[in-house]
Amino acid sequence: MPEPTKKDEMSNGEKESVAPDSSEAPMPTPEISLEVSPPPPEQPVETEGKDPQPIEVIKPEPVENGSKEPEPEAVVVGAKEQVESVNSEVKEEAPSPCSPPPPATVKEEAEPVVTEVNQPPEPVVTVVTPPPPPPPPPEPVVTEVTQPPEPVVTVVTPPPPPPPEPVVTVQVTPPPPPADKDDDGTTNTPSPPPPPVWSLGEGQAPEDLDKPVDTPPLSSLLIERPQGGSITVGGDISFVAKVEAQDLLRKPTIKWFKGKWMDLASKTGKHLQLKETFDRRTKIHTFEMHIIKAKDNYAGNYRCEVTYKDKFDSCSFDLEVKELEQSQSVDIRSAFKRSSEGHEDAGDLDFSGLLKHRNQREPKQDETPEVDVWEILKSARPDQYEKIAFEYGITDLRGLLKRLKKTKKEEKKSEAFAKKLDPAYQVDKGGKIRLVVDLADPTVELKWYKNGQEIRPTPNQRKFIFEQKGTQRILVINNCGLNDDAAYSVAAGEEKCTTELFVKELPVKITKEIEAVKTTVNERIELECEVSEEGAQVKWCKNGVEVPTGPRSRYRVKSEGLKHWLIIDDASKEDTGTFSLMASGGTSEAKVQVELKPLKIIQDLQDMTVLLGQPLKMHCEIFPGNVPGRWYRNGQLIQSNDRINILQRAKNHRLEIVNSTIHDAGDYTFVPEGYTQSLCAKVHIVDPPRVHLESLNFPDNTVTIVAGNKLRVEIPISGEPAPRVVWMKGERVILDSGHRVRAETFSDYTSLTIDIAEKEDTGNYKIVLQNEAGEAGASIKVKVVDIPDPPEVPLVTEVGGDWCSMTWEPPIYDGGSPILGYFIERKKKQSSRWMRLNFDLNKETTFEPKKMIEGVPYEVRVFAVNAIGVSKPSEPSKAFVPLAVTSEPTMLVVDDVTDTTVTMKWRPPETIGAAGLDGYLVEYCIEGSDDWRVTNKELTEKTKYTITGLPPEAKILVRVRAINAAGASTPRTLQHSILVKEVIEPPKIRIPRHLKQTYTRKVGEAVNLVIPFMGKPRPKVSWLKEGQTVDPTQVTIRNTDCDSIIFIRKAERKHSGKYDMKVEVENHVDTAIIDIQIVDLPGPPQCVKIDEVWGGNVALDWTPPKDNGNAAITGYTIQKADKKTMEWYTCIEHYHRTCITITELVVGNEYFFRIYSENMVGLSEGATQTKDSALIVKEGMQLKNPEYIDHDFKEPPKFTQPLINTFAIAGYNATLNCSVRANPRPKVIWMKNKIAIIDDPRYRMFSNQGVCTLEIRKPSPYDGGMYSCKAINDLGDALVECKLEVKGGFTFSELMQRGVPLHLIDKYMSETKVVEQPEK
Repeated sequence: MPEPTKKDEMSNGEKESVAPDSSEAPMPTPEISLEVSPPPPEQPVETEGKDPQPIEVIKPEPVENGSKEPEPEAVVVGAKEQVESVNSEVKEEAPSPCSPPPPATVKEEAEPVVTEVNQPPEPVVTVVTPPPPPPPPPEPVVTEVTQPPEPVVTVVTPPPPPPPEPVVTVQVTPPPPPADKDDDGTTNTPSPPPPPVWSLGEGQAPEDLDKPVDTPPLSSLLIERPQGGSITVGGDISFVAKVEAQDLLRKPTIKWFKGKWMDLASKTGKHLQLKETFDRRTKIHTFEMHIIKAKDNYAGNYRCEVTYKDKFDSCSFDLEVKELEQSQSVDIRSAFKRSSEGHEDAGDLDFSGLLKHRNQREPKQDETPEVDVWEILKSARPDQYEKIAFEYGITDLRGLLKRLKKTKKEEKKSEAFAKKLDPAYQVDKGGKIRLVVDLADPTVELKWYKNGQEIRPTPNQRKFIFEQKGTQRILVINNCGLNDDAAYSVAAGEEKCTTELFVKELPVKITKEIEAVKTTVNERIELECEVSEEGAQVKWCKNGVEVPTGPRSRYRVKSEGLKHWLIIDDASKEDTGTFSLMASGGTSEAKVQVELKPLKIIQDLQDMTVLLGQPLKMHCEIFPGNVPGRWYRNGQLIQSNDRINILQRAKNHRLEIVNSTIHDAGDYTFVPEGYTQSLCAKVHIVDPPRVHLESLNFPDNTVTIVAGNKLRVEIPISGEPAPRVVWMKGERVILDSGHRVRAETFSDYTSLTIDIAEKEDTGNYKIVLQNEAGEAGASIKVKVVDIPDPPEVPLVTEVGGDWCSMTWEPPIYDGGSPILGYFIERKKKQSSRWMRLNFDLNKETTFEPKKMIEGVPYEVRVFAVNAIGVSKPSEPSKAFVPLAVTSEPTMLVVDDVTDTTVTMKWRPPETIGAAGLDGYLVEYCIEGSDDWRVTNKELTEKTKYTITGLPPEAKILVRVRAINAAGASTPRTLQHSILVKEVIEPPKIRIPRHLKQTYTRKVGEAVNLVIPFMGKPRPKVSWLKEGQTVDPTQVTIRNTDCDSIIFIRKAERKHSGKYDMKVEVENHVDTAIIDIQIVDLPGPPQCVKIDEVWGGNVALDWTPPKDNGNAAITGYTIQKADKKTMEWYTCIEHYHRTCITITELVVGNEYFFRIYSENMVGLSEGATQTKDSALIVKEGMQLKNPEYIDHDFKEPPKFTQPLINTFAIAGYNATLNCSVRANPRPKVIWMKNKIAIIDDPRYRMFSNQGVCTLEIRKPSPYDGGMYSCKAINDLGDALVECKLEVKGGFTFSELMQRGVPLHLIDKYMSETKVVEQPEK
């Protein structure tokens, strides 16, 4: 063990930490046996061919690394090859090379050195080396560590050298390393070993080693740094860096370097991969560098740099690449037993035994070797070999010695350094440290580096001092701070050695505790605490939660020197609790209790009655006088505004309202702030009654009503409290229970209703209002008028093709109001439907109807209109029939020409007329003459005719006439002459636009394609499919003079392909290709499997279907079902990929999944379901599902909400609602008057989650009646009923304006009376 550094008093009072001097003479030391028990090894420990080297065990200082509990760790110095192989197996989470060693607990007793760890037994690797001499203590030391749940820190202080050589055994058995959650389960990256040595420095006395020391985090960005490691040639290794993104607005920038300058971002490829991930749950960025199939030249120093805005952090780590060596992870004792055959190499390894062990993946506990005999033999003297072989049962000693002789090699020594830097040093913050190296060649040039940057001496700064003592070169670092915590290296020529310096910060302790406070509200509270260091970072908490100290917070924090204060200027009841100050070295707590001051009511609020519009003033007086309060009305907070003033003067509190309104009435409450006691009073607002006739806008307050109509006059009234209303006509009081005439009163208006107005209802009506604030009255006049008589029978004086002229006489009685105009209607004689011809009143007694159909008998009638309404219609006129001649034929063209014939075609006339169309007459004449000859002796009904017997090469003109009963139409003449001579026209296929692309049809549909073409004489048409003749049994082809038709009655997928069409006229040929694609539904996907289940997520994977239905797969539909119900729910539709992650699954449920494939036709008929189910298990818990007996949820229909009687207003939609519960789902039938409503466009029926709704569109009084809803399922039925009354309706004039026939209006008015009579 290295000697503790010396404490030298410097001139400036600083403490100096010096690395151990190698010039001291070693003293005889006892042997120390270090046994390390790793978990089951993934790779065998390599010990062959390496000489034993000294091992130093150093007791490090306990430090805090920022975690909740310190994690112990074993630290071993020396024997680089053995320690690296051991540390690669024995490790839970190796600390960063940039982190200080974790704490250890050491107990010193006067016993031989024994270290014991309570861990389960595991395979053991043994290293035996003589340590350097320790300082002679008075007695031997016993170190014991028992901490099963955490990795164990074992520190051994060897005793002084006694005459006998005691053996010290240290067993360290850490738990197996945790599995990386981000790993895919195929590769495991071994964690790099911890730094092999630590220098304690001079910051702490040995007796204070067991005390915890706070150390701030060494990085402002990195929370996990990449660890150095070693691998064999061809192996893989990963380096991980993690950055917490809790306070970062965007992703930080990371760079990986090898050496000083080589940026690895440009070197990614087959052997180097960089990966970035972000965990949204933990807010942590993870950066990984993977080295794949490492080579010899990959070894060296690497660096990771992280930047974010003005923050920067970096870390260096080393990678060692070893050559492949033979692994010896088997029991040496069993391998070197004598073989039964006496061959010449019988002392070598028994390979059959080795192979047998290699085939065993998990060796049993009994076969695991307890000690490493190789390491014992390497460190033992030759005269002890026979004794060791006998002790461990090795019979082939000759072969073992022969093998041991081959493994010994000479240790390669450094040519530049006689002694290198220790792997790590530690110093207190503000202290001083000396880094010493011993050179083999004093003339070699030496350079010092910090984090890869060369350290240069500066004349004005005394931070870094370079010293020389003989062959020693010393770097002195004064006043060490946290920024000096870094990796240092020294280069001598081509050689280089590195170390790590850790700066330890002492904890901040509480020197003066917080005192408890008890006060009342609105008082000032100051909590004072004193700590051991100025400028220390502390945190104030209330009930364990950090106190907000922002600019808008009620809490203020102040510090001065060692003292810290928390100030609350205006204390409230909510400030009661436990306040604490937390420092890195302790916590101080104190209780704060805030109580209310006693409240005394001097004058309470009084109940008030205020006239509407008058000011309202409320007053109260309380003690203490400086207590503010809040006013409430009916539980609502009252705020000051232009109308409301809230005043407080000492003990007096006033609420003033300038102009009181009805809304100001209610319960008023005054609540003093901070007190549960309140003051209450009631305010009543009264208003004299008033009748507001001015809002009616009736001239002279006179209401005019048509006789037979319903009158309802609503007059606004006001008054508080609500007044009593009395209606009177003369001396007779109108009651609200009257049948035809009744009065009704509501909160803000009163109404007079006359159901069927009569002439006797004309007169003055008086209204009287009374309440406790006064009395008011008013009167209105009602005038009943009527409609005029119908006009005389109209006379039709003249008739045209689509028009006529008519006249009539005015009505005898005008209904007491001047005639304003007339409405005219017409209808076909055989029809009963009248059509309105004018929507604007016709002032004259003559009219000319137009747009009539020729040959159809018509009748006309007239309505008279005055200010009251529309009269009844007059008697219909005598029937009349309009007639006219047809128009000329249209689109006369030449269809075909031969040497002796001309074929013409045309289209029928646009207007045929009432007499119909008997046929066509075709005429022609020779060009230059006016001799028109009739070609057809009889009329032709076709629109195509061939003129025969023409002289060859003559020029003729052609015209056509349309003939009907009224005569011949004007002729349609061809504009140009026709040469009688046949002309050859090359063929031309005119492919329709939709056939120029692939023609797609579904399986089973009919294919009927018409491809027109041109050519003279008649072309010859032929079809081929894929170069073969089209099978007439599968495809039907029909050819005409001008087109070719391809027909498939029921398409199948075998009909898909390219069809070649060829049209020939003599030597002229034209071709075209028609591409037909027959598509079908796709098959289901293949091989749907659950790839992974984690948390509430399930990853699915599948392969496309074998049969895509002759069309591209456009997507997939994924469904899930709970195993309990097996009801399928769609998770996603139109999904394009073949793998998906289903999220937000319920913990504890077990799901099956199925997938449909989809193409342009639709979804596949079947779906592929996962064979296995996915159980969503809460992490860390296993739920045993209890067995339940399924409940029978079936029940007959039962209405939970019945229908209620409803009043509807005519012309506005009305709805009837009820709710029903039943299982299975019932069939709902709506009925009106016991008759089912089926396919009636006036009704719409909805049913959603058991709520049944019937919507009646714009109801009329016809729609009134009894409505019922009936629910039926297999278990029974249920029925609810209600009555619907439709009020309002249409007046006689409105029905006439809408064009309703008179007999329907009469039926409507009679039905309205029948409906209203039961109400009376």
